[in-house]
Amino acid sequence: MIRIGLTGGIGSGKSEAARVLARLGAHVVVADDLARDLTRPGSPVLDVLRVEFGDEILLDDGRLNRAELAEAAFVSDGALRRLNAATHPSLVNAIRATIERVENAGDVDVLVVDAALLAEWGILDLFDIVLVIDASLETKLDRLAGMGFSRSAALNRMRAQLPRERLLEVADVVIENDGSIEELGVRIRDFWTECVSGERNDT
Repeated sequence: MIRIGLTGGIGSGKSEAARVLARLGAHVVVADDLARDLTRPGSPVLDVLRVEFGDEILLDDGRLNRAELAEAAFVSDGALRRLNAATHPSLVNAIRATIERVENAGDVDVLVVDAALLAEWGILDLFDIVLVIDASLETKLDRLAGMGFSRSAALNRMRAQLPRERLLEVADVVIENDGSIEELGVRIRDFWTECVSGERNDT
């Protein structure tokens, strides 16, 4: 099984890249989906988040209000560190367990883990290929504006992630994504043909 770590800064188009890879036949694990499961009502992680950030981060039915949590966590470096300490260890463990489960099942040829913070978590050694989706600052800001982010909120999110230069340093493959969804699709398919199919044929 080929393991691909897919990452990129907010607004880079990483999620769209994951969708293309899934259509090409990859089994895609999305870290955000694992995080939602870890923060379900009654979970230990949600209990810690409530203690750290207050009942304001909960919806009326007890589920996590992710937008409210983001508002509380991205106001300062200290608040963000509290969020990361509460969530990241459990999420990394869930990723490791998921990779092991999928590999042991033996029915997946290509596994993609889609996560914005792969490099920060120190788990790049789990992957055969680290694929970074990259875009210029203005492109990312334009995309985030279209998603309802103010410029200041978008920049705050970017500052909370690994600087672009350091992210590019850890990449095995970088795909530029300043163009259209169709152009990204072409580049992802080229990557699949050149890197994934070739590696599968070599094993």
